[in-house]
Formats: sequence, structure tokens, C-alpha cells
Amino acid sequence: MKNLFRISIFIILVVCFHNKSFAAEKVEYLKTDWSFKGLFGKFDRGALQRGYQVYTEVCASCHSMKYLSYRNLAEKGGPEFTEAQAKVIAASFEVKDGPNADGEMFTRPGKLSDKFVMPYENVKAAQAANGGAYPPDMSVLVKARGGGVDYIYSLLQGYEDPPADIKLDDGVYYNKFMYGNKIKMANQLSDGLVEYADGTNSTVEQMSKDVTTFLMWAAEPHLESRHQMGFKAILYLIILTILVYFSMKRIWSRIETEV
Repeated sequence: MKNLFRISIFIILVVCFHNKSFAAEKVEYLKTDWSFKGLFGKFDRGALQRGYQVYTEVCASCHSMKYLSYRNLAEKGGPEFTEAQAKVIAASFEVKDGPNADGEMFTRPGKLSDKFVMPYENVKAAQAANGGAYPPDMSVLVKARGGGVDYIYSLLQGYEDPPADIKLDDGVYYNKFMYGNKIKMANQLSDGLVEYADGTNSTVEQMSKDVTTFLMWAAEPHLESRHQMGFKAILYLIILTILVYFSMKRIWSRIETEV
């Protein structure tokens, strides 16, 4: 009995210590208004198109998006570029294809059916170009990271000089929102880095929000249709509940109450 009591006390102390440590390490992420949140949430088309521009001009040199095709850029629920615009975007990339009639590989302009062009031939090439670190694929990055969009949005703005008591190795940077505060990716954003086609002021905050919105769409391209389906389901259940209520009320009204 005494051993059971001691074990119980030990488990309670371990749990309390763990929760206290977790609470101490928890970081409050930056907050912003996401248009796609909530039951009626929808993607901001302008933000999606700007986010694609940031991805292409800043992120695509290292990070792939292997689950996206260029045709997705023109589909409903996404950035909704026109088909002509999407074709121009696809054609601006060179795609390796083949073999041809001579058995050789060749390059050609991209087509709508092509997947987004990968920045590296393979994982080893990516690691060699980035000091041994592998830049993660961004297709579902929002879903793969705890904190989701708030984490990505905060991380892009979290670069700071390290505290005096923290020493960083070469090629490692301090980011207050990164797990462990150490990251091998240098700060990629600076005010005015991208010249937005729609004239929006490209501050670090704006670019972080736009590219994060684009990454959210990449991870959940059917989010809007899912929200619509959810609303219809709720409306159907409300109507069904009302009909059942009045039906039951009518049925019970025919039964005389016993005195």
C-alpha cells in the first residue's frame, strides 16, 4: 500500500513538472485576421495571388511544392488566375521531359498539367546546397507544423539578434518563434523585397501574411467548398429538427393526458 502511494505521488509530481515546463516554453504567436477562418471563411484572392508571387520570387529557390500543378492556380477556390495567366506562368518554367524518339531527355516550356518545378534534382542536392539542411516541401507545411498558419506567419517575422547568453554556430540564426530558437534558414524577407503587381505595399508583415495564406490554400485547396458543405449540413439539421419537433408535438397532442 505504501509503495502504491509513493508511486502515485511520483506520477503526480512528474505530470505537474512537465506541465509547468511546457507552459514556460510555450510562445504566444503573432495574431492577425485570417479571412478563411470561421464557418463562412473564404480566401482573399488578392492575398493568394500576392502569396504566390512571394513564394515564386523568394521561397521557390529552395522550397518545393510537389503536390501542386500549374492548373491549380486557375481553379475555383484558389488564386483564380485566368487560364491564360496560368498558361503564361507555367510556360515561364522549363520542365524536364522525355525521352524523345532518340531516347534522350529534353526540356520544354511548362504546361498547365505539369507539377510545380522542383528547385533541386533530389534530396541530396538540396542538402548539399543548404549546408546539410533539407528545405521542407511547402505543399502541406501549414498542416505539418504545430500552430499552423499562426506559427508560419510568426516565424517569418521572428528573426532577432540572439540574447547575450546564446551562442550560434555558423549558418544558424536566432528566431524567437522557432522550436529551440535556432534555425538554419536565414531571414528571407525585408520591406520592399517584392514589387506586388497590384501595387500593395510589400512590408514584411504583408508578405508574411500573403505567403502564409497561399500555403494555407495549398494545404487545403477545398476549404471553401468544405465550409459551404458544413453550412448546408447545419442548415439541414436545423430544418430537420424543427420538422421533427412539430411532428412529435402533433402526434402527442392526440393522446389524452391521464388524470
